[in-house]
Order: sequence, then structure tokens, then C-alpha cells
Amino acid sequence: MILRGRAWKFGDNIDTDQIFPGAYLTLTDVEEMGRHAMEGVPGREDFAKKVNKGDIIVAGKNFGCGSSREQAPIAIKGSGISAVIAKSFARIFYRNAVNIGLPILECKDADRIEDGDILEIDLEKGMIKNLSTNKILEATPLTSLEFEIMKAGGLIRYLKRRSI
Repeated sequence: MILRGRAWKFGDNIDTDQIFPGAYLTLTDVEEMGRHAMEGVPGREDFAKKVNKGDIIVAGKNFGCGSSREQAPIAIKGSGISAVIAKSFARIFYRNAVNIGLPILECKDADRIEDGDILEIDLEKGMIKNLSTNKILEATPLTSLEFEIMKAGGLIRYLKRRSI
């Protein structure tokens, strides 16, 4: 699974309220939710209007901290983002992202990626190639189960395929 897109850089401790503000919790349409992704991040209120399908969020430490708001990774996916790379993730966000099939990778060198860089990600190998700088960064590879869930498009789809 190879993903390619433009990097959108965020800092440390981006919480679920910033990713998907509470005012929109009544929304259920994924695309509509995506129109409000990252709206709570100061200076990035218009993120969802500018992001292109396939782009990639790159963040610092503790991405997705805060509540167990399952809508946060759903909104990110609904915005067209193909993957999230961060130095570290809040555990509940990580699990929610896997469950909905949003590719995520932990990369200790995420700070070596700049806003606007073009990235190519090999999810299976955990390799990130920064096409803008021609540098290769290593990420913690997904477990084989996480990778299979991602390929299926989320946990429910994965389980449905296994029960056939």
C-alpha cells in the first residue's frame, strides 16, 4: 500500500476537540464531518477547504489526545487525508484510527518533514520518502493485523470479510 500526498504540519498535543470541535458532534455524514476537520486548531481553521484528497497530516507528540471522540479520525478521513504521521499518538486515537481504517504511522523524525513537502508512504514497510528533500524516514511499521485492517478499510469490513 503506497500513499502519496502533500504534508500538512501540526505541532504537539493536538487534541480531539481541535481535530473535530464539539459543536459538530451531531453530524453523521462523513464528508460533512470532513468539512470541519482540524477546525479547532488555531491558524488552521480553513484546513478542510484547502486540503486535497490524498494529502497527509504530519504532527508532533501526542496527536489525538483528549477525549475518546471517535469522530476525530472519521473527520480526518472524511476530509480526504490519506494518512497521519506523528511522533506519537494518544492510544485511544490510535485504536480508533485503526478501527476506521485511517492509516497512521509513528515516526520519531516527523519534525524533519516540512509543511507542503510531498511524501510517499509505504505502509507495509513503514517507510516514508520525502520527495521534496529526497530523504527517507523510518516509521514504526504497522502490525500485520493493523495492516490487514487498513487494507480492508476498517475493522468492521475486515471482520465481515473474515466471516465469509
